Amino acid sequence: DKAIADYNEAIRLHPNDIDFYDNRGSTYRALKEYDKAIADFSKAIQLAPKEPDYYNRRGNTWNDKGEYEKAIADYDQTIRLDPQDAVYYSNRGTAWYNMSEYDKAIAEYTDAIRIDAKYAAAYNSRGNAWYAQAKYEKAIADYDQAIRLNPDSNDFYSNRGSAWYRRAEYDKAVADYDQAIRLSPTNPTHYTDRGNTWYAIKEYDKAIADYSVWIQLDPNNAAAYSSRGFTLRLKGDYEQAITDFNQALKVDPKGLQ
Repeated sequence: DKAIADYNEAIRLHPNDIDFYDNRGSTYRALKEYDKAIADFSKAIQLAPKEPDYYNRRGNTWNDKGEYEKAIADYDQTIRLDPQDAVYYSNRGTAWYNMSEYDKAIAEYTDAIRIDAKYAAAYNSRGNAWYAQAKYEKAIADYDQAIRLNPDSNDFYSNRGSAWYRRAEYDKAVADYDQAIRLSPTNPTHYTDRGNTWYAIKEYDKAIADYSVWIQLDPNNAAAYSSRGFTLRLKGDYEQAITDFNQALKVDPKGLQ
């Protein structure tokens, strides 16, 4: 990678320039070379131990690696150095969320919102934590606020749609998935979710249409073929259902149950 090569040369010439380690670390993280990213952020921390952003970026990389306790330790230090940045609390909340410590995650997102009441992503993340606890009404309230603050996020509508789906309010779920699709028409997840909603209310032709788009957008996903296959079977279209099941098995021989 040319960027890495350039940073290597810059560091050789200027071994105490923090920005080069920070930028190379961010590049390694984008390339999912997490250990190398962590090494660079650690060097940046060594050179500037009172700069919270370097702990935050290393924490994000630990989070990417699934080493959530190490991520939390870095976020702890980040917050000690700068207790008024909402992003740091939100990031620590995400680490707790990833550990299924949903109450702790909610507390962190609430702190983030206290610091920045217009932080749409924090409302969305807190909504996700409520959702994980099956507290769908609270989740919807947070998704509502996230959407008010940022009406252009397809994920916020999709998440609220999922909460409506869990409450069996299928018309509202479909409306939110419709909007998510308008905002992000090439995201296969939105067609999956809307298709599942149509399936739940026995609108099988509409479900099949959405699963078909899912297949077009994600042709190597066995679940897409099996979902359409099960729906076709319910309609009595056994020949096409078998074709879909065969394709699902071809894509993932162990995946079809």
